[in-house]
Amino acid sequence: MSRNPNHGLVAPASAARRGPARRPAPETNEAGAAAGAAAHPLRFGYGTNGLADLRLDDALALLADLGYDGVGLTLDHMHLDPLADDLAARTRRVSRRLDALGLGVTVETGARYVLDPRRKHGPSLLDPDPDDRARRAGLLVRAVEVAADLGAHAVHCFSGVTPAGTDTDTAWKRLAESLAPVLDAAATAGIPLAVEPEPGHLLSSLADFHTLRHLLGDPGLLGLTLDIGHCQCLEPLPPADCVRAAAPWLRHVQIEDMRRGVHEHLPFGDGEIDFPPVLEALAATGYQGLTVVELPRHSHAGPHFAERSLPFLRRAAPAPGHTNRSGEPSATH
Repeated sequence: MSRNPNHGLVAPASAARRGPARRPAPETNEAGAAAGAAAHPLRFGYGTNGLADLRLDDALALLADLGYDGVGLTLDHMHLDPLADDLAARTRRVSRRLDALGLGVTVETGARYVLDPRRKHGPSLLDPDPDDRARRAGLLVRAVEVAADLGAHAVHCFSGVTPAGTDTDTAWKRLAESLAPVLDAAATAGIPLAVEPEPGHLLSSLADFHTLRHLLGDPGLLGLTLDIGHCQCLEPLPPADCVRAAAPWLRHVQIEDMRRGVHEHLPFGDGEIDFPPVLEALAATGYQGLTVVELPRHSHAGPHFAERSLPFLRRAAPAPGHTNRSGEPSATH
């Protein structure tokens, strides 16, 4: 990839020639099915932003050993740095490793300081400086290309916080314009872009996602990342109803526990979410992507939380052929 000082990160010339690369979901009716896939219709992953103290290869091996179906791979300085040299070669190595371990992948772009060591999540798609906005858009274009080479099922992103002094209409206009080249890259690669409503950001709710969708003319490659904890935190609907409402646009799912009105990602059982109805609703949508545990602030004990999260989710998930668990209690530790 090349770097243009006026426009930030630029996709490589080979991007237009690269077709979509897909890592298929594990088969559930053959002897070689991934661990746990035969027991539950959902596919669970764990985010590398919750394993930041591990080398990427060690993190992937841990998740495979624990029986996860995949990984939410955050492009960051410690895990497949999108700005370091030889990205294409490093991506090929990671792709081979994912294949060897039987792990699916979603590419996530929530690294805190990957573009600016002094501004969390800066620059954003909403910044006043157009060159800064282009740097963030360029990173997302690069993430789409990485996702294509990895066979990822989606690329996650978010809007960013509205800068001080910026009116709402201007912020929405900047967001729509900044995402245009990213959606072009997504269309070329055949990789959905999954925008996450994030508390405190311009795009913070399901209603805001639809605002963006209409502004952009409802492009086919624009989808939704639904964070179950965020639903509990701020959406007017219960999390299970949020899943059903989001179903037509669902391209990626993040999951953790959370309390109403408090944006704090919590281990399962430490918050207020009743997970069996949520996972039943998710399974009923026919969603085929990964449902990724999102515990970035518990990375200091990442292996411990990765080990205990998957059994919890499997207990809470519906078994094949059983979609009505309304009379059953929530999973517990």
